[in-house]
Amino acid sequence: MKDLAHINKYFFRYRWHLILGIVFVVLQNFGAIYPAQVVRESLDEVILYMKTPHPDPKSSFTFISALVFHFFLLIIGVALLRGMLMFFMRQTIIVMSRRIEYDLKNEIYEQYQRLSMSFYRRNNTGDLMNRISEDVGRVRSYVGPAVMYSINLVVLFILIIWSMLKVNQVLSLYVLAPLPLLSISIYYVSDVMNRKSEEVQEQQSRLSTFVQEAFSGIRILKAFAKEDEFTARFTVESDDYLKKNMDLVRVNALFYPLMLLLVGISTVLVIYVGGNEVLAGRATTGNIAEFILYVNMLTWPVASLGWVTSIIQRAAASQQRINQFLTLEPEIISATVPTSERIGSIEFQHVTFVYPDSGIKALENISFKILPGSSLAIIGKTGSGKSTIAQLLLRLYDVTSGEILIDGRPIKEIPLSQLRSSIGYVPQDVFLFSDTISNNIAFGLPHLEDTPDTFAAIEKAAEDAVIADNIREFPNGFSTMLGERGITLSGGQKQRVSIARALIRNPDVLVFDDCLSAVDTTTEERILANLNVATHNRTSIMISHRISGVKKANHILLLEHGRIKESGTHLSLLKQKGDYYALYEKQLVEEANRSKK
Repeated sequence: MKDLAHINKYFFRYRWHLILGIVFVVLQNFGAIYPAQVVRESLDEVILYMKTPHPDPKSSFTFISALVFHFFLLIIGVALLRGMLMFFMRQTIIVMSRRIEYDLKNEIYEQYQRLSMSFYRRNNTGDLMNRISEDVGRVRSYVGPAVMYSINLVVLFILIIWSMLKVNQVLSLYVLAPLPLLSISIYYVSDVMNRKSEEVQEQQSRLSTFVQEAFSGIRILKAFAKEDEFTARFTVESDDYLKKNMDLVRVNALFYPLMLLLVGISTVLVIYVGGNEVLAGRATTGNIAEFILYVNMLTWPVASLGWVTSIIQRAAASQQRINQFLTLEPEIISATVPTSERIGSIEFQHVTFVYPDSGIKALENISFKILPGSSLAIIGKTGSGKSTIAQLLLRLYDVTSGEILIDGRPIKEIPLSQLRSSIGYVPQDVFLFSDTISNNIAFGLPHLEDTPDTFAAIEKAAEDAVIADNIREFPNGFSTMLGERGITLSGGQKQRVSIARALIRNPDVLVFDDCLSAVDTTTEERILANLNVATHNRTSIMISHRISGVKKANHILLLEHGRIKESGTHLSLLKQKGDYYALYEKQLVEEANRSKK
C-alpha cells in the first residue's frame, strides 16, 4: 500500500464524499442484517404458536398468515430503503473515484509538461500514454469499487459478528474458525498477484508502444512492405500479454473457489454445531436460520475479497509506475522573477555541451555574440552541432559548461515561459497537429481567437512563408484538416506552415533550423526575400546546410565536429579560401547541374 499512499491527498480533498459514502455503507448494512433477524423472529413465533394447542385451525391459519405477511412487508420496506442507500453510496464513493481519476490525469499531464527534453529521449510515447490512461484507470478501480467494497466488507463483518455473538457465542466461534486460514491465504496470494500485475502492466506498455510506433510510421511500413513482419511481431507481443494475463487469471481462479470453500465450511459448522445447540436447548431453530443467512451474507463480501485484492494489487503496480515519473524533478529549472525587457543581444561564452543520455559531445568551447536586430547564420555538415545551439537557446537543455547570456543576463535568470514565448522557433523536424491548417498556423499566437483580425494575421503569415497559394488550392482552403503529424501535406509545405507559425507570433528572436531543406530553389528565394523583411531590426538565427540561404546574414559561423572552424561575413569567408569557400563552390556547381536538367 506504500505506493498507493500518493492517493491519500485526494481522499482528503474529497473527504466529504468519502465520509458520506461510509455513512451510507453503514446504514445499508444495517438494512442487510435486519431481514435475518426478522426471519429468526418470525420462524420462532410461528413454531411457538404451532406448538401451542388451538381449538380453531382456521383462526390459527389466519393468524400465521397475518404474522408472515407483516414480516414480509417489513423485509420489503427495508429492502427498498437499502436500495436507496446503496444508490447514494455509489453516488458518493464512485463519483469521488471519477474525480480523483480526473485530478490524477491532470497531475500526470502537468508533470509531463514540466519535465525536460532528456526525459522524452529516455521514454517512448506509448509508455507515457499507457501510464496516463490504463494505469490511471486501474488506480481509479482502487479508489472507487475496491474502497467501496472493502468498507462494505469491514462494516458487514463487524455487524454480523456482533449480531452473532449476541445470539450465541459458541456457535459464532465455530463460524469464524476458518477466518485465520482466510487471512493466511490472502497474505501469500496477494504477493503473487502483485508480481503478476506488474508484469502485465509492463507488457501492456510495450504493446502500446509497438502499436503507436507502427501507426505513426505507417507510410514507411507500407513503403517497405513490412506489414506481414509487423503483424508477426505484434502477434508475439500480444501472445506475451495474453500469457501474463492468463497467469494472473489463474491466481484469481484459485483464490475465488478457496473463498467459497471457507464459506461452505462455515455453513456446515452452523448446521452441525447449531443442531447440537438446539438439542441442548441453548439455541432455537430461528437462530440456526439466522446464522445460515449471516453466513450467506458473507459469501459475496468474502468472495469479493479476492477480486478486491486483485484490484488493489494491480492498482499498486500501476501507481508504482506512475510514481516513477511523478517523483522526477525537471532538469531545467525555471526562474520565477520575470523581466520587462525584450530579448535583444545573445551571447555564448565558451559553451560546451554533452548530451546527458548518450554522452555525445555536441559543442565544444563555442563563443559568439549576436547584437540586437542583427542576424547570425550557422552552417555545417550533419552532426556538426548546429541544431544543438538552437536547443540550448530555447533552454531545452542546459549547457554542460560555459554560459549563455541574454542582454547580459544569464539565461537561467529568465523564466522559461518568457524566454520561449519571445522566440519564434522553426525546428528541423516539423511537427503539425491533427487540426486545420489555420489552427496550426495560429498555434503560434498567445491566445487563439476566431476573429477577422486573427484570420488576417494567419493569411499574412502564410503569404510571408509562401504557402498561402498552395493552401487556397485545397478544397477547404485554410479549414483543411491535416492528418496525423501533417501527413496531408508534402515535406516542403509542412516546413512553410511551420515558418508561418513562427512568424505570426511576431517574436523578439527568430530561429530557423534548416527549415528550407525540402523547398525548391525558386521557392527558397521567395521565402528568403520575405524573411529578410520579417527579420528586419529583429534578432535572428538561420541554421542551414545551404549557403544560398545564409549568405545575407550579418555574421556566419562554420561548424565542424562541434567547434567553430571559420567565422565572418559571406564575403570575408570567401576571401579566406577555406572550407566555406570550398562548400560554396561545390554548391554552385550542384545548382548549375540541377538547372541544366
